[in-house]
Amino acid sequence: MTDTVRIFDTTLRDGEQSPGVALSTQEKLAIAEQLARLGVDYLEAGFPQASPGDFEAVSRIAENIKGPTITALARCNRQDIEQAARALEKADKARIHVFIATSPIHMQAKLRMTPEQVLERIDQMVRVARMYVDDVEFSCEDATRSQVEFLVQAGRLAVDAGATTLNFPDTVGYTTPREYFQLITHLRKAIADPRITLSVHCHDDLGLAVANSLSGIEAGCRQVEVAINGIGERAGNASLEEVVMTLTARQDQYHVQHHIKTQEIYRASQLVSQLTGMPVQPNKAIVGKNAFRHESGIHQDGMLKDRSTYEILTPEAVGWGMTKLVLGKHSGRHALRQRLEELGLHATPSQIDQIQQRVKTLGELKSDINDQDLEAIWQEEVGQVRRSRNTELVHWQVSTGSHNRPVAYVSVRVGQEIREDSGSGDGPVHALFQAFARALSLDHVQLTSYHLAPISPGEAGLASVRVEIHGYDCETRGQAADSDVMKATAVALHEALAYLFERVQNVVA
Repeated sequence: MTDTVRIFDTTLRDGEQSPGVALSTQEKLAIAEQLARLGVDYLEAGFPQASPGDFEAVSRIAENIKGPTITALARCNRQDIEQAARALEKADKARIHVFIATSPIHMQAKLRMTPEQVLERIDQMVRVARMYVDDVEFSCEDATRSQVEFLVQAGRLAVDAGATTLNFPDTVGYTTPREYFQLITHLRKAIADPRITLSVHCHDDLGLAVANSLSGIEAGCRQVEVAINGIGERAGNASLEEVVMTLTARQDQYHVQHHIKTQEIYRASQLVSQLTGMPVQPNKAIVGKNAFRHESGIHQDGMLKDRSTYEILTPEAVGWGMTKLVLGKHSGRHALRQRLEELGLHATPSQIDQIQQRVKTLGELKSDINDQDLEAIWQEEVGQVRRSRNTELVHWQVSTGSHNRPVAYVSVRVGQEIREDSGSGDGPVHALFQAFARALSLDHVQLTSYHLAPISPGEAGLASVRVEIHGYDCETRGQAADSDVMKATAVALHEALAYLFERVQNVVA
């Protein structure tokens, strides 16, 4: 096999657009390092024009990540393209990814442009992008609801202007595998230029993103755009792990190869899940906790006789069986620093001291600290942006029982002032929420989401708590991890409510 499918990862761009996800630059760098270790060919680092934070993240990734081609997204306008070029200045290998909508509904309702104006914009802006980089990808947004011959026109025009990759996205997850195969087959023949690569980008609104992506590959596309755990807008993108492992397990059907180091898949999945706060469902293909578990007696009997009776992939192939350095309460800074570096998690000497203290404390409760524990501790101490700078959680306490209404007491330092209050509720979480809200004088707030997820197994294992709070025309979130679930809850609630408190104080000031 000499035919290779390039893996274009958009976890940090389209994936981060998942509702409720907001990664810090440090968290994006950690994920980018793991994606490089995974072996993706293209790493779409973000949309620089979207915000200063996105620009900074793309710039830092371009400067620090080696291996993949670093890609930045831009609409078909000069300002977007120039901002993308600036963000990519320090990349070893750079690509600008420009896009514009080509479906009638998008051109009429969103762009307010005629087809002729869209074609003119494509020609102009692809040429502008080529002034900055040699590698330009052009995407026809909502391609699967576009008129086929208009796609041909747009594609030919983009190639003549200098595009090296043409992407035909199923932006709203509308198409079906047979339809998509026929569309890509037609476009491949109609455009027929050996200089360019055709690409697919599929969304999962009907649950067909992976199937459609594979159909595009069958039709001749040699780039596929995917995201770890399938995260992304609405129902998400095609899942990297599912596409890659299908190509791996069914080479007899697809006859292509890829550059992914599949043993890194599971760790990439866990890191993205932890840092985004989006848990992986247990029955998720390839990376769900039940993917390689067998409970049925018939299945267990078959597995004992021959694993291949019920396993078409081995857990070791995707990294479930990796040997890990064991950390515990006796581990030194050198071992801790080494493991953090292996995980692609950077920390300053003072931050390592904080992490080591957390590791030692957790080590008193459990015999070994696994990667998931360490990643959760790193995120809390280093990765996430501490949005509250003027408030500090001093003390919390919850009292509950089968015959008592839960009551919570909290003490919070605001500047030089100590604020104390209590609250009661239907459960200990509700009581803590009420106590914090009262202590910070927040009257119009609502706890809209509370998510508790185990990070590592065992009675002393870490658990992650993520809360979302609405109030004062703002949505905010807090996240914390601890072996004590209520402590993690208190820290997460304080983080979210303290941010709202400071927002209100700034408005008043």
